[in-house]
Amino acid sequence: MPVSLVTGGAGFMGAHVVKELLALGHTVVALDDLSGGFADQVDPRATFVQGSITDHELVERLFAEHRFDYVYHLAAYAAEGLSHFIRRFNYTNNLIGSINLINASVRHGVKCFVFTSSIAVYGALPPPMREDMVPKPEDPYGVAKYAVEMDLYAARHMFGLEYVVVRPHNVYGEYQNLGDRYRNVVGIFMNQLMQGQPMTVFGDGEQQRAFTYIGDIAPIIATAALTPSAFGEVFNVGADTPYTVNQLAALVQDAMGVKGELKHLDARNEVVFAFSDHSKVERIFGKRRETTLAEGLARMAPWAKATGARASSRFGNIEIEQGLPPSWRVK
Repeated sequence: MPVSLVTGGAGFMGAHVVKELLALGHTVVALDDLSGGFADQVDPRATFVQGSITDHELVERLFAEHRFDYVYHLAAYAAEGLSHFIRRFNYTNNLIGSINLINASVRHGVKCFVFTSSIAVYGALPPPMREDMVPKPEDPYGVAKYAVEMDLYAARHMFGLEYVVVRPHNVYGEYQNLGDRYRNVVGIFMNQLMQGQPMTVFGDGEQQRAFTYIGDIAPIIATAALTPSAFGEVFNVGADTPYTVNQLAALVQDAMGVKGELKHLDARNEVVFAFSDHSKVERIFGKRRETTLAEGLARMAPWAKATGARASSRFGNIEIEQGLPPSWRVK
């Protein structure tokens, strides 16, 4: 029975990948510092360890104890816009923490390392974004993700560490942290509606994204380490159909059965059009399942209502104040 480590295993995407791996017959260890995840989201059949990937001694102990066959690295602080203002925090968690895992994977002979990168590595390159484009990230979060991709490339050529990189985009669904005000717009909108608050939109709301239901991509991530033809490759994973943020807001209201109002805030520095080409992932993994946005929101809404609204705490360790959107300032 293969043994797999899932970092960020109590978080949104990680909890789904844990379930997929258990269904495939893996023994799973879920590592999470609970900064954005919740322990009760971890399938009880998995072993949960509370801790951070930035703790290299803990990482080394886990690898020595469990002798992992596969590593699924999903732990990250994935707030692209905020990353400009928390650069040290961003690189410590999203880059240095990843290097701790790569070091341990090399030392302990891991068979394959699956890394969840991001569409953020493309920056403002014209959509649909393709894997053969040279990445040009525009925020520190995207820079960190691309740096890890390059380090995995170097580790494979130097040490023979096999890896697969997936670049998801705008993923939503059950287990999303509804209280995170800095990322995951679907969760933000649902949380605001449940509290009777206006739905806040940066700029005119005509930004376009292809919103991806978690149930469509978690199986791809889980099987990546078991697909030798994917080794050493990078794959975009996600939905094909772009929507504006204004269109999303209307669909979220329909799914929640609540009529809300939009509150437009000052535009922030962000990529306006971001969606990807997925022909490569289909060549290797076969025809993908694509849940429509309306269907995915209809599945997520009952879970969100059952979970209930969560308080939206502010990030307390802003490193640079210049240019920080007023709605993100600590009062």
